[in-house]
Amino acid sequence: MEQMTLDEKIAQLMMVTIYPRQSEAAKNSMINLIQHFKPGGILVMQGSPMKTTRWINEFQENSAIPLLVAIDGEWGLSMRIDSTIQYPYAQAIGAIQDSTFIYQMGRDLARQMKQMGIHINFAPVADVSTNPQNPVINFRSFGEDKINVSQKAGWVALGMQDAGAIPVAKHFPGHGDTETDSHHVLPLVNHPKDRLDFVESFPFRYLTEMGIMGIMSAHLEVPALDDSGTPSSLSKKIIDGYLRNEIGFQGLVITDAMNMKGVQTDKGYAELEALKAGNDMVEFVPDIGKAIASVKNALASGEISLEEIETKCRRVLAAKRWAGLHIYEPANTINLSARLNSPYFEVTNRKLIKGAMTVLANQDVLPVQDLANLKIASVMIGAENISPFQKMMDKYTQIDHFVLSKNASAREMFNLRKKLDNYNLVIAGIQGINLYPSGKYGTTELQRNALADFIRDNNVIAVFFGNAYALKHFENIHRAKGLILAYQNTQLIQELAAQLVFGAFDATGKLPVTVDKRFLPGDGLTIKNNKTFSYTIPEEVGINSEKLSGKIDSLANLGLENKAYPGCQVLIAKDGNVIFHKCYGFHTYEKEQKVTEENIYDLASLTKVTAALPAIMKLVEEKKIDLDKPFSTYWPPFAGTDRGRLPVRDFLTHQAMLPGWIPFWRMGLDEEGKLNREIFSHQPSEQFQIRISEHLYLNNNFKQNILDTIRMAKSIPSKRYVYSDLSFHIFPEIISNLSGLPYEEYIKTTFFRPLGAWTLNYNPYLHFPLENIIPTENDDFFRNERLRGFVHDEGAAMLGGISGNAGLFSNTNDLAKMFQMYLQKGYFGGKQFISEETVNEFIRRQFPNSKNRRALGFDKPLVDNHKNKLKDAYPAVSASKNSFGHTGYTGTMAWADPDNGTLFIFMSNRVHPTRENLQLFNLNIRTAMHQSIYDCL
Repeated sequence: MEQMTLDEKIAQLMMVTIYPRQSEAAKNSMINLIQHFKPGGILVMQGSPMKTTRWINEFQENSAIPLLVAIDGEWGLSMRIDSTIQYPYAQAIGAIQDSTFIYQMGRDLARQMKQMGIHINFAPVADVSTNPQNPVINFRSFGEDKINVSQKAGWVALGMQDAGAIPVAKHFPGHGDTETDSHHVLPLVNHPKDRLDFVESFPFRYLTEMGIMGIMSAHLEVPALDDSGTPSSLSKKIIDGYLRNEIGFQGLVITDAMNMKGVQTDKGYAELEALKAGNDMVEFVPDIGKAIASVKNALASGEISLEEIETKCRRVLAAKRWAGLHIYEPANTINLSARLNSPYFEVTNRKLIKGAMTVLANQDVLPVQDLANLKIASVMIGAENISPFQKMMDKYTQIDHFVLSKNASAREMFNLRKKLDNYNLVIAGIQGINLYPSGKYGTTELQRNALADFIRDNNVIAVFFGNAYALKHFENIHRAKGLILAYQNTQLIQELAAQLVFGAFDATGKLPVTVDKRFLPGDGLTIKNNKTFSYTIPEEVGINSEKLSGKIDSLANLGLENKAYPGCQVLIAKDGNVIFHKCYGFHTYEKEQKVTEENIYDLASLTKVTAALPAIMKLVEEKKIDLDKPFSTYWPPFAGTDRGRLPVRDFLTHQAMLPGWIPFWRMGLDEEGKLNREIFSHQPSEQFQIRISEHLYLNNNFKQNILDTIRMAKSIPSKRYVYSDLSFHIFPEIISNLSGLPYEEYIKTTFFRPLGAWTLNYNPYLHFPLENIIPTENDDFFRNERLRGFVHDEGAAMLGGISGNAGLFSNTNDLAKMFQMYLQKGYFGGKQFISEETVNEFIRRQFPNSKNRRALGFDKPLVDNHKNKLKDAYPAVSASKNSFGHTGYTGTMAWADPDNGTLFIFMSNRVHPTRENLQLFNLNIRTAMHQSIYDCL
């Protein structure tokens, strides 16, 4: 400091403003200003990450003394910098009960700032929000409770400081109870001093004791502290007297922006008055030349002393040293956007959003369960298109979606109300709510009336995507069966709110402000998660997304390049969190239709463990089936035969001496090898009602021939493991007999519908548009047509598409629900489908002392699989001996590992256009993909 000129010392107390959205000419003009006046710092306003960082680097390069770079980053860099993570507003943070991720948010902010070369964050806001009509603070405050505000501000500040950034708490002595905006006029805080001590300044006292490095002085009129009418930022009584001497803060004091109209003085004069009052730096200086000149004149006249200037300069230089500017290096711009948007930062954001969600009403409707008995509609009030909230809810169950714009007509409203009469649950999202109070937060009369009408007429769960204070304008929102306050409206918040509706995570948020008599501080019901799926990113479960994606993408593309399949789909879950779901390629090699998450696949033999097996498990649990009783007990046609005397357990483990399969369709050929017209018809009729493909029907009586053929099938020579479809043709009949319901109805009502797995269906051509169903083979020997929506397996086809061995179709997400239920020992979405004891029995290897590796119905790893090389392994080498799953002939696989909570679902149509394509097996893609998951754990 001794080598600095007087002008340089004064300039160190000034902070000028840059706008990286501006032109190169503006940048060059700022470089000239920096070179000439040598300001102490710059304040970054609007810009993009790369351009802003490049400008900062250039300004530092042209500054004789390194610059302190500041930003207003209350909810992250996104407050000023586009394309960066937006954390929740302070009002939402105020609702969070766990401080862990509030502190982590502070650390994340500091890391992001430092990557751009920024050292100071003008945050957190430490104002106590005691006036809902405040036009400038409002949602920017952590709430109305001084303790809550103090603690939340403290955690954010501590996180930043611990990670090497300087937090500056604002707006001292407290801007929370004002009715005007200091950007335009000088607001009045007309409370006695004891009230100011007790409420407004309390957080600043707390932060001072905590050791915060910076505090910002506000432009306020506070008569109890200075009755001269002087703005608080220019008042020596308030800055030196109250903040420095009484409260005891000895850190860096920086003013609010000096261009604000709350500071009513001539150019240059306000900066001088601010420094005289005790501030160390003045920011957003409109004319630094005049500001420096006014200070020099004041020094000459004795209004301010050189000692005061040097003390302030020393504080500024000390802050620069603390920030590492004495060993300054330019910010690295390589992969800057990717680093600023690191998924690890997103994990913090997700945790904060989930922790903030506040349930304000719940009449036993949250989380939404009992899906089989609900007909659900969703309405997004204030939207023009289907919202992310609604799209996310589609992952949980079948929902019909509607939107109602803010200015919809009375006719549109009337028509929608009539449609909603057909539903027993309406989930209403409310968006299009402004941040500030004017105009009832920008809500329209239609929005308010529509919600009121829906609540009067329907069972409604309301999800409010806006400022908590705006709830007061919705007259009967408290009468909704369920009410979730989400505080603001972003895509991520909408998606997580949808997950909360269905129970993906706990709700613990507490309202941080008073809305009205209906909603008070501390309100907030605790809702426990119900072990449904959560949808997130790999990092939330400790997996590197770049590594995982790289491995899966590489293998999926290997399959595409080598024509193992025209397209495929991969879903990976860990501990009930879906962390990866990606589609590759097309429906066919013509590449006319891309694979999407909604597409429905022929599961082939996955049907065994997804349809027939859960039904058998349930019947075993209900003691309607005894695994160790002879099979003929439940299937009398086998009575008196050797195989009929074998226990059910042997059939489920494929050691019942049955042949692997029988080509039943060949039984329907005539002497010339053509389809027998007495058995097959190309047109439906009273005699031919079993549809087996788009243009082929089967004689109604042929099913008995199939069952008789199985009964008479020659046994294999010895009791050993031979994989067989045949008993699974019979199990649906047994299930129907024991349950008293048609097989398909039983599995749908007992499992698929309660799981919300509406795409799990036989004969999907009856339920879904064909373009949503992935085609399988171009059958050129039996049905002579491309199979789409009809089962690929000939045996299942000849049973009308409904069999226990094959025939089931599903999208990837719905199949995952079934396997996650198994993984969670029979529990999913708030319902115990099967007892833990039963699941444990079915997923264990039944005959560990034999060469038979099978569980009951489920497949298991090869014996000593962990000793195999990847090319010889099944499934992954690293899969535990407790893992279980199954594969499907069409190119599908599902595998669950209870030892580490992983679930792998692979879907493809490798049999398109022909089953002769064995590239999926030759390339070992499914096993290699499965191993990739373990490699990333």
